[in-house]
Amino acid sequence: MSIPTGFDELIHPATRLSVVALLAATEWADFAFVRDSLSLSDSALSKQLHTLEEAGYLELHKEGGGRRRRTKVRLTDRGRTAFEGHVAALRAIVDAAGPQAAAGAEPRRQPSEAGR
Repeated sequence: MSIPTGFDELIHPATRLSVVALLAATEWADFAFVRDSLSLSDSALSKQLHTLEEAGYLELHKEGGGRRRRTKVRLTDRGRTAFEGHVAALRAIVDAAGPQAAAGAEPRRQPSEAGR
C-alpha cells in the first residue's frame, strides 16, 4: 500500500498531531491552554511549537512583558491545509483497511484459538 497524498510526516507524531488538532478548532490559543490541555511540560510544548513554526504551520504572538508575558499560538493557512490533508490521508489508510480490503485475508483468531 502506498502512502496517500497529503500524509504529513511532520504532523504525524502523536504530540504534534495533538497540538495541530487542538489548534485547528480555534483561531488563537494561549500557550498555557495548549500545554495544560495536552499535559505537556513547557519545554516539550515549546520544542513542538518551534518545529511547527519553522515549517510555517503555525504563528506565535507574544504579548506583554516580564512575568505577565503571554504567548498565543495559531495555525497558519498552510498549517490548516496540511492538517486537513493529513487527516484525509489517515482516513484513506483506515478506509483501505476496511472490511472489503480484508475479504481475501485470513480471519483473525481469538487468543484461545492460537494454541490449537
